[in-house]
Amino acid sequence: MAKNILAHKILIIDFGSQYTQLIARRVRELGVYCEIYSHQSNLKSIKDFDAKGIILSGGPETVKQKGSPKVPIGMFDLGIPILGICYGMQTITKQLGGKVELARKREFGHANLKISNQGGGLFKNIKDKTTSVWMSHGDHVTNLPKDFKIIGHDIINVDIQKIITGDPLFGIDYSSEGMVYASVLRPPAFGNKLSSFDDQITKSINGVTEVIKFGDKIAVLGTNTWAVMKGKKALVAHWENETKLESTDDHNFELFKILNGNKFETNREDGNVESAFKDADKIIERTYESPFLPHNCMEPMNFYANVTDKKVHLVGPIQTPAWTSGKIAKILNRKPEEIHLEMTRMGGGFGRRLYGDFAEEAAQISNITKKPIQVIFSREDDMGAGTYRPAIKYRIKAAIKEGKLTAYHLKEAAINGNMYGLIANFFPAGCVPNYRVSTANYKSNITTGAWRAPFTNFLAFAEQSFFSEIATELDKDHPQLIIDLLQNVKGTTDERIQYSPERMEETINLVIKKSNWGKTSEGIYQGFSAYYSHNTHVAEVADVELKNGMPVVKKVTVAVDCGIVVNPLGAKNQVEGGVIDGIGHAMYGDLSFKKGTPQSVNFDNYRLIRMEETPEVKTYFVENNLSPTGLGEPGLPPAGGAVANAIYKATGERLLKQPFINQLKISKSKLLG
Repeated sequence: MAKNILAHKILIIDFGSQYTQLIARRVRELGVYCEIYSHQSNLKSIKDFDAKGIILSGGPETVKQKGSPKVPIGMFDLGIPILGICYGMQTITKQLGGKVELARKREFGHANLKISNQGGGLFKNIKDKTTSVWMSHGDHVTNLPKDFKIIGHDIINVDIQKIITGDPLFGIDYSSEGMVYASVLRPPAFGNKLSSFDDQITKSINGVTEVIKFGDKIAVLGTNTWAVMKGKKALVAHWENETKLESTDDHNFELFKILNGNKFETNREDGNVESAFKDADKIIERTYESPFLPHNCMEPMNFYANVTDKKVHLVGPIQTPAWTSGKIAKILNRKPEEIHLEMTRMGGGFGRRLYGDFAEEAAQISNITKKPIQVIFSREDDMGAGTYRPAIKYRIKAAIKEGKLTAYHLKEAAINGNMYGLIANFFPAGCVPNYRVSTANYKSNITTGAWRAPFTNFLAFAEQSFFSEIATELDKDHPQLIIDLLQNVKGTTDERIQYSPERMEETINLVIKKSNWGKTSEGIYQGFSAYYSHNTHVAEVADVELKNGMPVVKKVTVAVDCGIVVNPLGAKNQVEGGVIDGIGHAMYGDLSFKKGTPQSVNFDNYRLIRMEETPEVKTYFVENNLSPTGLGEPGLPPAGGAVANAIYKATGERLLKQPFINQLKISKSKLLG
């Protein structure tokens, strides 16, 4: 007798999650009928579906935002089980009287879940009380609704033994029977398209098995990485221009054109900015500039794909597995349930592995050849065909009246994308009575995207360098100026404000104490910086000395408020790594373009911080019992500002452009001359 699949139905309420279709797929694989409804569905349609249970999906929104998606409150009175996943859980909590707090730091990655009890039957008959899960969230529940109970919690996942013994863990280590390696020749310049190519020499190379064209790319297949990379170099390809070939000079022209114009979007405006500037005793205005930056992950991009008639098997390091699976399903015209993606450990992500172009390439090549394929990027591939941090310029203007900061106006001109909405509500929002943040951008064909602590990594330098200059003008201590301004935000009812003035002040006081601020020995120059990002408050003090006329960063003292520190050693390592990365890129990171071609595609001409240039980093955590917040990024943004302000103390020169080394070389040349 045929099974009635409609006997037990599950309704999925969709809040825009990347995983909604995967949830439906799993339910259907269990032999249960389900349908997906929009969160805008009314209570009647939900009742009429007559489900045995309801699943609320995740989504990109925050329940703290006005007008955030909700479900009809009467749904909770239907007398059927309701499972909330991610945003679904958060809206249940909020709608039923619990508390959800903004996290601002979006956590994403693998975690282990320990089941504490059956949860009313949800985990009934599950023998393994520890299971592997994938988490992605921007908010967190701090208080449960009445009568709710915790049925599971996460546990620490540590693979240190495998790492130190060299056991295969990373995507680049993956292999399967019959697997073929692939190296891909991509357009050498942004704006190029493939016209023709000659692969005669390539095919004669030992180990090369096949050469295929897909789109404007050419893949060389073979038995080992050496053969395919050698074969790719032997290709003779001809390219033609499809769009404009842009150079760094073009970008500088366009961004300055934007800054000098008036076509901006206002992200936030308080008071009467124009009137305050007209009434000012003095106006300070500075322009800060940053270049494109590549990610330079230790493990170059790689991905495995085996496309068969039955399924698409994908394996590799990716930060967006659901989005990548969905994209590949569309490219190959396959059903979502036919895509099977396995995660591996990443040898660095920093935002580069958010974008699945390398996974798409593997899937496309495998689909054409009907072979299991491992796409391997060289370092040149990684840096030359990457997704970069966009070049950005900030122009900041401040008004001073009777010894007080009365107005602040920040303009952002960026390549492709601008700062996201929350940043306009970071410090100094609320501190200055007349305040405006304006953004505009230039659309480029150069691919840009997230880069460690997106937007904030450069903005923190510009902002805190500028406040150092304001402090000098007002004859105030820089940390004290920030503390004084924070008093204007305490007790605010402005729900737009993202940071805590109390927590920022406490963090500043801690770094002042631990760094011996203002009491160092002769020849040591200190610079201060404080910044809020990813729901974490960080203050840093850099100690700099001069050697042969050039500044050397000796020590950085860091104070961090990230709530409860769950893993002190791991937290300390995160902060130290972020600080050193921030200093290295502020001092040396520089990627320019000439006619669409990146000018630095390997470490022989792209400058990274070196071992002897890494300072001592002393990290201190504010002790409290608040919920844990972000830690992967927040240590990086203030580093550049602290170093720049220390260099000013040492040399008397304000740094306005990254990388600092270029300006410092010019200054030293002038001094020697």
